[in-house]
Amino acid sequence: MGSIHLVIPQKEEPPALHERAMDNLKYIRETMERATAFTAISGWGLVAIGVTALAAAFLSAQQKTFKSWLTVWVAEAVIALLIAGWSMDRKARAARMPLLSGPGRKVAFSLSPPIFAGGIVTVVLYRAGLTNAIPGLWLLLYGTGVVTGGMFSVSAVPIMGLCFMALGAAAFLAPGFADWFMAAGFGGLHVVFGVIIARRYGG
Repeated sequence: MGSIHLVIPQKEEPPALHERAMDNLKYIRETMERATAFTAISGWGLVAIGVTALAAAFLSAQQKTFKSWLTVWVAEAVIALLIAGWSMDRKARAARMPLLSGPGRKVAFSLSPPIFAGGIVTVVLYRAGLTNAIPGLWLLLYGTGVVTGGMFSVSAVPIMGLCFMALGAAAFLAPGFADWFMAAGFGGLHVVFGVIIARRYGG
């Protein structure tokens, strides 16, 4: 008779304690990151954007053609983007938090589509000769992006977005006051809410 060999299954060794601890810490960190509001929006950065927008509104009102008016505001948009990026990066570094954290990515991805759509519709309206609708469009879609992105940020941000949307709707109804609406929105609202954010949320 052949001999019978018993095969005893070997128990897998449990993962080392430090490995389990690291996994738990990673899970906790990711969960907190998803739940934490994005606080790197710089209030003083918004104030600076508002000041440059007021200057742009003054300059654009002096232009004789819509093309010149548009050039002023495109230049202002580039300046505002640079200010926003620099100021948020500075605030994030001071708070020792990654700028492109979970909430930060959500803010960026929520804000980008309305801005992108606004750029496309601007070209369409310009070619169609419907230039009077462009200021209202910008205010409305920017406000929409701020509301959606602001849902992952501090409470003042989506409120600011709603104010932009209201101004955009009003600009459609009173196209003759486009420069005033642009100044009130991109200038005034940025300054007012920038001060609020700076005082309540650390700069």
